[in-house]
Amino acid sequence: MGLLSLAIWTPILFGVMLLALGRDDQARAVRWIALVGSLVSLLVTLPLYTQFDVSTAAMQFSELAPWIDRFHVNYHLGIDGISLWFVLLTAFINVIVVIAGWEVITSRVNQYMGAFLILSGLMIGVFCALDGMLFYVFFEATLIPMYLIIGVWGGPNKIYAAFKFFLYTLMGSLLMLVALIYLYTVSGGSFDLALWHKLPLSSSAQTLLFFAFLAAFAVKVPMFPVHTWLPDVHVEAPTGGSAVLAAIMLKLGAYGFLRFSLPIAPDASHEWAGLMIGLSLAAVIYVGLVTLVQNDMKKLVAYSSVAHMGFVTLGFFIFNDLGVSGGIVQMISHGFVSAAMFLAIGVLYDRMHSREIASYGGVVNTMPKFTAFALLFAMANSGLPGTAGFVGEWMVILGAVKFNFWIGMGAASALIFGAAYTLWMFKRVYLGPVANDHVKDLVDINAREFFFLSLLAIAVLYMGVYPKPFTDVMDVSVAELLKHVAQSKLP
Repeated sequence: MGLLSLAIWTPILFGVMLLALGRDDQARAVRWIALVGSLVSLLVTLPLYTQFDVSTAAMQFSELAPWIDRFHVNYHLGIDGISLWFVLLTAFINVIVVIAGWEVITSRVNQYMGAFLILSGLMIGVFCALDGMLFYVFFEATLIPMYLIIGVWGGPNKIYAAFKFFLYTLMGSLLMLVALIYLYTVSGGSFDLALWHKLPLSSSAQTLLFFAFLAAFAVKVPMFPVHTWLPDVHVEAPTGGSAVLAAIMLKLGAYGFLRFSLPIAPDASHEWAGLMIGLSLAAVIYVGLVTLVQNDMKKLVAYSSVAHMGFVTLGFFIFNDLGVSGGIVQMISHGFVSAAMFLAIGVLYDRMHSREIASYGGVVNTMPKFTAFALLFAMANSGLPGTAGFVGEWMVILGAVKFNFWIGMGAASALIFGAAYTLWMFKRVYLGPVANDHVKDLVDINAREFFFLSLLAIAVLYMGVYPKPFTDVMDVSVAELLKHVAQSKLP
């Protein structure tokens, strides 16, 4: 078993072990096993970074074994500079979520922690899969634990939200399955992604494949106009579910564009780039305006996630190194910032049991330490220089200006909207005099909350001040991808 298999199966095995415990009177032991499992899962991913060769675009740490011989489906794993950071990010966020749910979850603790550990392993599998069918299995399997997390530990309308999440993502993915079967047929019976990248496909075949993949990945990102499931799901999901959904699961769709849409259908990607850029700008501008009028903090951050992910797809489809690298950096930084925003809202919700902005006011007076963290994360969400939220957006804007000045101008407007809705929310919730007796009775964060918020604050500041380790890893792989996409695959 190689490092990638360890990264995938370690959290899954710990998750299954937790499910086997099965009683709430063992909750203390369950929490400690979950923490140990998440920490071990993070530790086994660290050698992937320390032993990674940044000078090559080839897949590293590869593992290949037959899985379903009859259909030539292989257990084929590998990572390059594009996927490495997502493996590390997934393992890191999993540790944070376990710590964040330590005291909050009191019923079915083993199932809650087990679901997150299993979900973590499945998402890492998506980022490592080099076989089309293996990718699809991991991609779809992530729906199951998240569906349960929302449906069991969510809010009053949790069943509605869970069904909406499941149906939206499943229906989009069915078209991707058809595309995978077509590629299997035309490639002579292979699910190997490297082989698929070299297939000479006709213009019409590429177009059909492009839209089949778009149906699956656009819903997952989510892109405008198929983003409507996300706010409903975030509002109902427990805090940990929202953090993982925003930090990692939205990235699965964007990652799919880099592994499937761009390299398999490069000519169609160029042909339909205008549509993708238009939808991305709609997410950045229109959804940014929608975010301004939200009264629910979770819904506001959910809509802001749609706007921030618009930067990602915009960067991918302007086909230059700054844009694509910026899109990937934005995915990583959004993982830190969105998780931090949702967990900060969770800290308030655990005390007041309200997400309505109007329920708060003057929180700084009773929770000064927590407000300092909230201010940092709000600034990062606004794209303040020196925070993780700035780096990817700035790179995408530079790449967009290089591609077309007016597209760059449209993208830059997101920084204005982002500052407007985030700082307005911060002002109404945290600043001013104490608004009511509930806020007056609030207690500042404890050591556990201080610890996990500190970890996220360090990540946000480190990436904002020194993004070089993140960009160095991906540069060669991005250059190779763009070189591949620039070459026509028409027969």
